[in-house]
Amino acid sequence: MTAVELLHLQQKGELTAQTIAEAFLSAVQQREPTLRSFLWMDSEDVLRQAAAVDAKRRAGQPLGALAGVPVAIKDVLCTKGVRTTCASKILANFIPPYDAHVIERLKAADAILFGKTNMDEFAMGSSTENSAFQQTRNPWDSTRIPGGSSGGSAAAVAGCQTPLALGTDTGGSIRQPAALCGIVGLKPTYGRVSRYGLIAYASSLDQIGPFAHDVTDCALLLQVIAGHDARDSTSAPLPVPDYRAELENPVRPLRIGIPREFFDKGLDPEVESLVRQALREYEKLGATLIDVSLPHSPYALAAYYIVAPAEASSNLARYDGMHYGHRTSQKSDLIGTYAKSRGEGFGKEVQRRIMIGTYVLSSGYKDAYYRKALKVRRLIKQDYDHAFQECDVLMGPTSPTAAFRIGEKVNDPLAMYLSDVYTVGCNLAGLPGLSIPCGFTREGLPVGLQLIGPPFSEEKLLRIARMYEKVTDWHTRRPPLISAKPNPA
Repeated sequence: MTAVELLHLQQKGELTAQTIAEAFLSAVQQREPTLRSFLWMDSEDVLRQAAAVDAKRRAGQPLGALAGVPVAIKDVLCTKGVRTTCASKILANFIPPYDAHVIERLKAADAILFGKTNMDEFAMGSSTENSAFQQTRNPWDSTRIPGGSSGGSAAAVAGCQTPLALGTDTGGSIRQPAALCGIVGLKPTYGRVSRYGLIAYASSLDQIGPFAHDVTDCALLLQVIAGHDARDSTSAPLPVPDYRAELENPVRPLRIGIPREFFDKGLDPEVESLVRQALREYEKLGATLIDVSLPHSPYALAAYYIVAPAEASSNLARYDGMHYGHRTSQKSDLIGTYAKSRGEGFGKEVQRRIMIGTYVLSSGYKDAYYRKALKVRRLIKQDYDHAFQECDVLMGPTSPTAAFRIGEKVNDPLAMYLSDVYTVGCNLAGLPGLSIPCGFTREGLPVGLQLIGPPFSEEKLLRIARMYEKVTDWHTRRPPLISAKPNPA
């Protein structure tokens, strides 16, 4: 069931928060041995939260927008008193003394905080194969990856272990796993959702956003978490629209920009065919397709993999075994303790990106690499600005391929990085991006359609996505794994 359905049945008195919590806990117990979506789950606490919601309802007290609805949390968001690891050994025992802003918002909305989900270590990856603790699997095919770095959250929603989840998107880490798992994922405009309490990977790129089965649920969760927060200096002091108020109102006239660079070599033919079919559906709905160009997008991946590691090198410097994080038990001097602690605590991909970032920021190379990447970033932003003068939204594939097999690219970092080729530009420009399911390959694997809009156009993006959703049924499909799903009623 969707979150909206669960809320409606509670209001009618046909379901209680306790019944819902028990059903989803049963689903986790049943499917977790296959999916491995969660790093941590406290069943007793989940039931306590549900009982508190039911007690408020019986007492006639006001209830929040997500009352009794489970929401899984990516393990990069600080939750007071709950272990938060970033799927890294260096933070294996970290228990935050405070809640992230989005966690405060969820609690105020009476949502059920439903466990911490697996991820690529420190959000560095495109497959959730870089977790220090376990490998999450795609609900549509357990031999394949769920995408990353928010693969645990995406798999939990697609596998109906939870109706909603939060992820983070630094270069596509919400949209890409949403596409590969056949669900909806939204990366908001940079600044729309507070990053307070988000353990940083790349501070100028990171953004928190929702996963859901459909656009309506996505709008519901975004409504709860969006808004200004004075504790985050990059949080935008702008009013938050009512994302559901006009959701059923189509955008007309609608001009859709089709970036020619998104349909170049490297795009799987099946993925291209399904995306183009989706675009034809929009034409039937009265939209006009406009050929546009993002001339600097071929450089987006290179710029991203300079800017993001540079910021990671700075952000992760605090984990030295002295100030924060795991400390080695081996005897050594100060520098040796730093090195051994980091060597034991950080995985290979995190070490690789820290080294890249340190290199491009080092004396003699900063101008040649880092500052040049920042100039390219500005040009990429200008490309998008020019494109939006001609169209309302840009559309194309979310990922160049469907989900690949576990282990297929783990020893080829460059091939793995190419999974983000269509998503990183959106982060470099600080724009909102949305992925919705648009079909399945012959092997039964989901494919995602990506929508990119101007800054703070989430309300319009959701309406445009809902236009397609109303004339297709991709969002209603569930993996075969769900055929024996528990019945909350």
